[in-house]
Order: sequence, then C-alpha cells, then structure tokens
Amino acid sequence: MSITAAIVLYVVIWFLTMFVVLPIGLRTQGDEGEVVRGTHAGAPANFKLARTMIIVTIIGTVVWAIVAGIILSGWISVEDIDWFNRLEDTN
Repeated sequence: MSITAAIVLYVVIWFLTMFVVLPIGLRTQGDEGEVVRGTHAGAPANFKLARTMIIVTIIGTVVWAIVAGIILSGWISVEDIDWFNRLEDTN
C-alpha cells in the first residue's frame, strides 16, 4: 500500500466514523424544549465539536490500523473478493 492509498483509506474511514458517531448522544432543541427562533427543532441543542472530533479520530485511527494491517498482511487480497473471476490469475 502506498502512502497516498493509506491517506485516502484513513480519510474515508475517518468520515464514515464521523457519520456514525455524530448522532450518538445527540440532544436536539426539540428534546430540550427550547427551540431558538429561526432554527429547526431537530438542530443540536449543545453540540461539542472538539469532543466529537477527538472521539472520531481515536476510533477512526483504530479501525484504520486494523484495516491497513489486514491489507498489508495479505490476509485478504483483491483476488479474494473477485467473485466474478474478472481478474487474470497472477499465480
């Protein structure tokens, strides 16, 4: 895996992790009963961006390390997921 591939893999995993973590523990203005005029009731009441980014970075890094380890070890390769036999045999 090249450096560029590792960075792209990390960014993709980081963003996927962010979208999974964002709604966890979310309290909306509608839940709190204090909707600010001009905002939607589903808007976050007390969003802590720094805390969320730290959690996402920690979880994303762990997941990336596991996936990168699997890729670099060769345990799973492209040939393993070629279900339609479209790749030529490299053996």
